[in-house]
Order: sequence, then structure tokens, then C-alpha cells
Amino acid sequence: MRDQTLTGVLLVVGVLGLATCFGWWRRRRDGRLRSVAPAPAPGAGTGAPQDAHRALLARLGARPGSVTLVQFSSAVCAPCRAARRVLGQVEAAVPGVVLVEVDAEQHLDAVRELDVWRTPTVLVVDPAGRVVLRASGVPVRDELVAAVAPLLAGADR
Repeated sequence: MRDQTLTGVLLVVGVLGLATCFGWWRRRRDGRLRSVAPAPAPGAGTGAPQDAHRALLARLGARPGSVTLVQFSSAVCAPCRAARRVLGQVEAAVPGVVLVEVDAEQHLDAVRELDVWRTPTVLVVDPAGRVVLRASGVPVRDELVAAVAPLLAGADR
């Protein structure tokens, strides 16, 4: 009986340790901007997927010539409100940045096409209409401002 109790305690401690490690990992990664793999160079392959993404992003409201922050959110997503607030601050503070909010439930085709797995997901679209950065979770305001600044050099204002 004592061996079963010890095994149970060790199992509980192991599960709690794994859950703690997962929580730490997720917290470190949440809201961090990640680079998106660039489209293949002309002549190296087809640009069809990137062209399809550009057309889809344009239908969702991304503006050519501007840096667009596209936020995928849902009605039941509490972090989406915080992300909306951060993105709104960036839009107000940085000329040339446009915010577009997309209801993930209403645009499931876009969710699938752009590989959105959770809300909020933020895509940073450059003036040429390419997704260059993405973040899952609430992005860090200063990190986002620093990331869009170089993209604005080529934007039409």
C-alpha cells in the first residue's frame, strides 16, 4: 500500500512539474513577434501562395502602401481586448500604421489559409502586402513599435 501511495505522490509531482514547465514556456513565447519565412524569390518557384495571401489580406482590409496590423480575434477571447488596446496605441502613436480587426469565427477560410491557431493572433503586413511578422497572444507595445519602424521607410504616407 505504501508503494502505491509513493507512486501516486511522485506521479502528481511529475505532472505538476511538467505543467509548470509548459506554463513557463508558453508565457515566455506569448506575444513575441516572430519572423515569417519570406516568399520564394522570383524564378526560384511559384509566388502563387504569397499572391493568394496578398489577395486574402486585401479582402480583409490590409491597405497597400501602409503597414497593417491584422488582429484575428473572437467574441469570447479575453486577451483579444488587451491586444486590441495595445494595437490601437501603436496605430495612434505611429503614423502610417493601420489596424484591421478580423473576427476569426466569421472568416474561417482566412484563419485556415493564414495558419491562425489561436486568438489573438496578430499579423504584421508590410506595404507590399506580405506578412512579415506574427505574434500569438498580446504583443509587447515597444517591441511592435520597433518592428514596424523599418517597414515604414518604404510606406506611402
